[in-house]
Amino acid sequence: MTVIRKADGKVIAYVKGAPDVLLSKCTHIEENGKVVALEPGHRQRILAMNNQLTGRALRVLAVAFRTFENAPPDYNADAVEQQLIWVGLLGMIDPPRQEVKAAVAECTQAGIKTVMITGDHKNTAAAVARELGFFTEQSIALTGEDLDRMSQEQLEEQVQHIAVYARVSPEHKLRIVKAWRKRGDVAAMTGDGVNDAPAVKEADIGVAMGITGTDVTKEVSDMVITDDNFTSIVAAVREGRGIYDNIQKFIHYLLSCNTGEILVMFIASILGWPAPLLPIQILWVNLVTDGLPALALGVEPMETTIMRRPPRKPHQSLITKSRAALLLIQGVFIAVCCLLAFYYVLFIEKGHLARAMTAAFLVLSCSQLFHSLNCRSMTQSLWHIGFFSNPNIIIAFLISLLLQLAAVSVPLLQKIFRTESLNWIEWIMVLALSSFPLWAMEAVKYLFRKKPFLAGLE
Repeated sequence: MTVIRKADGKVIAYVKGAPDVLLSKCTHIEENGKVVALEPGHRQRILAMNNQLTGRALRVLAVAFRTFENAPPDYNADAVEQQLIWVGLLGMIDPPRQEVKAAVAECTQAGIKTVMITGDHKNTAAAVARELGFFTEQSIALTGEDLDRMSQEQLEEQVQHIAVYARVSPEHKLRIVKAWRKRGDVAAMTGDGVNDAPAVKEADIGVAMGITGTDVTKEVSDMVITDDNFTSIVAAVREGRGIYDNIQKFIHYLLSCNTGEILVMFIASILGWPAPLLPIQILWVNLVTDGLPALALGVEPMETTIMRRPPRKPHQSLITKSRAALLLIQGVFIAVCCLLAFYYVLFIEKGHLARAMTAAFLVLSCSQLFHSLNCRSMTQSLWHIGFFSNPNIIIAFLISLLLQLAAVSVPLLQKIFRTESLNWIEWIMVLALSSFPLWAMEAVKYLFRKKPFLAGLE
């Protein structure tokens, strides 16, 4: 940047800019109030001081001037910004926000690689990146000139090791995004200026700045950060993972419960038993268990380990193979418990069919309610995440349980659902069998923590 002023009958051009660029335009230096020729020794000392300042994470500006006895005929850069007199360096600190270092560390734990692309000096950018914790001994810092000397294939080979890009142009940003995407990675690019729009649009997730961002960049972006804060991006990742997690829990719960219901009827028919449940009872179970508890799982608080998991694959199914296997096992648990209750009353106690169906009806619905507590986490114990950390599911559990008890205890409802009252021994059996899926899954989770053979669940 050049500013021209008139003083004492002379015209003075004051110039500031990047030290390495401005130094190449200087022919003299001002020392102790005197202007002398700029010698190679001066240049070496200036560059050494520049490296020292940038190495301390300072943004450095150079200052020079030129005096004209008469106004130059043309005020363009070629006429003015040459044969300058060097004055000195200005070092300014632009420290990262305090919360950014913790956000970068959280990204690293989550398997997200942070890369800095800046117009600052390479040493300054590397020093800031080192302070934030994502520039290590194995990391590489490149300038725009370095990128110009590299082919796209060479960039693709090294891009995973490059943590800092300095003195780059918008065209370089586009190349960087393409290199990451060519590797099969999901790339998110931030930008604010009009020139950043192509790279933001090319990225899998384009992020525009809400305060300093231009309308063009916002239009092509997928996400706009209203406070221009890096931590907001990390918060968005965290919230996104939490929402996806709850969708999985919701669907897992519904499918495992429905699997149990199907297996009850299927296995009973294979064994030649009478039908353990009436159609109206099955409809009631679906209404009671698939309603409130499933909705409560949709608002489950995020697990503490959610940002310590690696990113899922972009095209990974909502139900993975390991999750499908566990889902089937849990359905078997529910079905076996229901059939055992039916068998005990009908064949061991020699009770009426309606009484056996009542026991099966109770166990099927109550075991699914206990199973809803399982689905709060596929790996962490219920006692670890906190029994009351999600009060919604406790309320849903109690309301659904009261409705189910009413269906087998209230005379009017007994006629509708064709149920009978049970004796105290049968109630103990119902409680034991209904809670079995909960204790069984607690044992599975314990084994997981000892040996993570269910890693695909996360």
